[in-house]
This record gives sequence, structure tokens and C-alpha cells, in this order.
Amino acid sequence: MTVYTEHTGRSLDFDEVRERVLTRLTLFLEAKRDDAACRGLSPEIPETLRDFVTAGGKRLRPMLCSAGWRAAGGTGLPDTIVDVAAALELYQAFALIHDDVIDDSATRRSRPSVHRSIADRYPRARNARRFGEAAAILIGDMALMWSTELLTGAALPPGRRSAVCSLVDQMREEMHYGQYLDLFTCLNPLDDHGAPLTVIRYKTARYTVERPLQLGALLAGADSDLLDRLSRFALPVGDAFQLRDDLLGLFGNSATTGKPVFDDLREGKRTVLLALAAQRADTAGRALLEKHVGDPRLSEQDALRVLEVIEGTGAPAMVENMIADRTAEALAVLDTSPLPPSAAADLRHLAALLVERES
Repeated sequence: MTVYTEHTGRSLDFDEVRERVLTRLTLFLEAKRDDAACRGLSPEIPETLRDFVTAGGKRLRPMLCSAGWRAAGGTGLPDTIVDVAAALELYQAFALIHDDVIDDSATRRSRPSVHRSIADRYPRARNARRFGEAAAILIGDMALMWSTELLTGAALPPGRRSAVCSLVDQMREEMHYGQYLDLFTCLNPLDDHGAPLTVIRYKTARYTVERPLQLGALLAGADSDLLDRLSRFALPVGDAFQLRDDLLGLFGNSATTGKPVFDDLREGKRTVLLALAAQRADTAGRALLEKHVGDPRLSEQDALRVLEVIEGTGAPAMVENMIADRTAEALAVLDTSPLPPSAAADLRHLAALLVERES
């Protein structure tokens, strides 16, 4: 087993990670805009993506990628890590833009979603809504292509390019399978919690936490033992992250989350929280859930009745316990791993950011 030595210097400056990745993305997309203008093409695609990625976001994947780099003995924050992290963030832009079309979400980060924004921008289109959706799909596709360009253009360490690209391909495949499964969960009974747990594992735990962390470590030359240890930390943290997100989707503050609080109910989003509530609700409560969850015209009054039923079942407290258990499981991995203390501290900090949040 590889022995990992202590880093010199301080722990990661996550503000620096976010700033450098944002700068890289901004310059990359502005160069794409200028290139489009020189070729007589519309600059709207790169401009829309630039506005999207600079409008907010937690930059979790860049931070995790950088933490993986440090966990495997990497030092500093080299341009290669910034490029790979920026590629992850641009891929996330692709995923979110398409996800908003799939869910018909009106907002993202307290702003109109891309497809709604374009529909509003071109009201003269014969079917402005469909026009906006089509444009958003194409913009998302371009984000996917440019994410690949950033990755393949990065100065990856000799001998690791194949392994890094293979892991990125695996991450993308897992995310798409998770997204596809998520699409079909609406056909399942409300009390089915098995499918939502599988969706969480592939769409969030692996995609958001495990693979970015492993990518950074792989760039620093991590062996299979370290990659496995990082996985055993990342997967329960990723589960806890999504379980927190599901709670915030129903009981969070929309001003903080940037998403209307009843969207998940109107969409009929299948979550572990909803499944547990359906399992524990009495006959009247179960009937109310069946009637209103997934109703796109759900009123605020009826939505509040649904939340009252969910809260009355004790399901939110059960999910909080699941979050606590999974977080403890992840932190226990760090207690027994031969990581440098500063790298372990970085991972503990990230676990707190992922789980103890209000947005």
C-alpha cells in the first residue's frame, strides 16, 4: 500500500479554487464568443453559458477534485487541476440545462432557467416554449462538447491520460443512467424508496462526490487502495448530500435555495423523504399525497397540507437520522485512513459543506 506523506504548507484554500475555476471558465467562454463573432456565428451560445456558470453554483466538483489531488500527495493548485475542474463544472452546466428542460423548471439559482429565458427573449417564435427548449438542448450539448475540449486540452500527467479519460467516461455514464432512472421513478408507487436510493447513488453520490474526488487523486498518481478509501468516504457523504437536498426541496427557504419551494411537489419528484412519508401516512394522509403530489397546478394551500402530512409522519426526522448515520460512516473512514492530516481536514470541511447547508 502506498504511504502518503504530509504536505508542506496549509490546507486547500477553497475560495482560491472557486475563483480560479470561475476565471478559467469565463476566459474560455469569452474566447469562444470572440471566435464565433469572427466566424460570423451567433455568440449567444457561449454568452448564455458564460452567464449561466457565473450566476452562482457551489463549485463542489472543483473543490472535491482539488481535495483528491491533495489527498494523493499533490501540492499547490496547478493549471491541470484547474482545467479538469473547469471541465467538470462545464459538464455540470450541460446536465443542469438539460435537467431543467426535462423537469420544465422555471428557475435556476433564482433566475429564469435557460429554456424559459430564451422563450421570453424570442416571443415571436411560433411556439416560444418549444423554441426555448430546443435552443436550451443545443446550448447544453455545446457545454458537453466544450467540457470535453477542456479535458482533452489539459496538460494531463504522462501515462495517466487514458485512466483519467476512462474515469470521466464512467462518471458521465453513471450520471446518465441515474438521470434516466430518475425519469422513470414517477411510474413507481409513492412508497417505493428503493429506486430513489439508487438514483441518489448514481446521479449524486458517484457523479457529484466520488468521481471528482477520485479524478483529482488519480491525477496525483493515487493507487487503487487510496481510490477505494476515497470512494468509501465519498459515497455515504454523497447520499447525505442528496438527502439534505430533498429536505430543502420541501422545507427549505426558496430565497436561499434559489428554487420555488413547491416545485418538487408539483413535479412529483420521487424521493426517499416522500417514500417514507407515504409508507407511514394513515389512509387519509396517503390519499392526500396520492392526489396532490405530481399535480402541476398544485395550489399553495394544498401544498401546505401535503407538507403537514409529510411532517406528521416523522419522515423528515427519519431522513435527518439517515443523513447523520451516513455522515458518521464517511468521517469514520478518515479516522482510519493514512491521509495527511491537512488532506483529512480538507475532506472533513467538505463533508460539512455538503451536509450542513441551507441551499
